[in-house]
Amino acid sequence: MTYRRWVGEATTKLSLVVADLAVAVAVVAAGVLMRPPGAGLVAGVAAGCVGLPLVLRRTAPVPVLVAVTAAGAAALVVGLRPEVVIWAVAYALYPVALAGGRSAVIGLAGALAGVLLVGVLDAVSTWLPLYGETEPGVESFGSTPVTAVGYAVVVIVGVWALGRWVGARRWYAAQLGEARTRQAVAEERLRLAREVHDVVGHNLSLIAMKAAVANHVGADREATLQTIETISRTALDDVRAVLDDGHDDLPDLAGLDALVAQARAAGLQVVVDRGDLSAVPAGVQASAYRIVQEALTNVRRHADARRCRIAVRAGAGVLRVEVVDDGTAGSPSVVSARGLAGMRDRAVGHGGTFAAGPEPAGGFGVRATLPFAA
Repeated sequence: MTYRRWVGEATTKLSLVVADLAVAVAVVAAGVLMRPPGAGLVAGVAAGCVGLPLVLRRTAPVPVLVAVTAAGAAALVVGLRPEVVIWAVAYALYPVALAGGRSAVIGLAGALAGVLLVGVLDAVSTWLPLYGETEPGVESFGSTPVTAVGYAVVVIVGVWALGRWVGARRWYAAQLGEARTRQAVAEERLRLAREVHDVVGHNLSLIAMKAAVANHVGADREATLQTIETISRTALDDVRAVLDDGHDDLPDLAGLDALVAQARAAGLQVVVDRGDLSAVPAGVQASAYRIVQEALTNVRRHADARRCRIAVRAGAGVLRVEVVDDGTAGSPSVVSARGLAGMRDRAVGHGGTFAAGPEPAGGFGVRATLPFAA
């Protein structure tokens, strides 16, 4: 955690504590100032018992609600103004409702019971409250029971409903954040798997082809082994680059010459048609490079081709990639190859299109468009 973030969180917590303290003082002051005649010290103690626990309502919400509700019931017996007690209980109920669960339901029931039971008793008895009203005509459970009960229910239930709504929104936001985090992790794993698949698959196909040529044709085995060693080291370096520094040192289309040289060394005749690519962003070039790389890998693995044409051109904010061979195409193993799915994901990830399939004149073609900001 950075120092600035720590200071910000500490300031926020302190401001909330100060706010609770201010509310607690206001409840105590209201209870004392609106105390019934003759209550004196008793009203002050009752008001203190109702208001002071509110300072701790964020750290111990359930105990504070219990304490405030019990003290509020006692304060109503003494004769403290009902609105002071009702709002104090509602304020203590809010964090319990915010947390949700079984405690929220029990808290609502307890808060209503603690206020209304004493209120109803006050309405039907002649000896409550112990001290008289502050002034004639003031609304209370004894003088205006229907209004007082309705007011208590509306305030307490309303504050509880607000707490549940805010709690549900926070829960939803937390779940959404966790889902986005899991999605980001899954996408990153998929990206790394795709990169490793492209790098390893491409280089292993070169190694297998060179070894097969050396074994069947009787070529210089020492030179073949050196080539295989070079390809293997390159593959290991590429994999390390992907795993250690996933977004830096991205491949670009300047490396197309090396891909072509490797394909030609493996016996494939490759023709390249490449335009000016200087305006193409690095991320788009990296995806195009991987598409060409995987397409060449599929040509060597599946197509049994002798010739291949690669076209990479940019214009009007779109990079067009085309890889066409003269091999045998259309078999299920070619059309459903995992590499095609990876190439499609790369193109679609930039908002582009992807198509792969047999060519009318024979062979197999891979075509992709990758839009970019011109």
